[in-house]
Amino acid sequence: MKDTLRMFNGLVERCFSECVNGFRSKALTAPEEKCINTCAEKFIKHSGRVGQRFGELTAQEQTRGGG
Repeated sequence: MKDTLRMFNGLVERCFSECVNGFRSKALTAPEEKCINTCAEKFIKHSGRVGQRFGELTAQEQTRGGG
């Protein structure tokens, strides 16, 4: 649970810092919204790939007898 929350907080912090430029209204502008969507998609794909690779490396270690 902690790891999930940490990942989610990292996503929010990174994408907000990268995409939100103005604070004149409560709503996101169209470019900000597009940026947030793109950023979140990349972040989630990257996290999934890292998890997949970690699983592959763990499986390799177990077949070598290191686990």
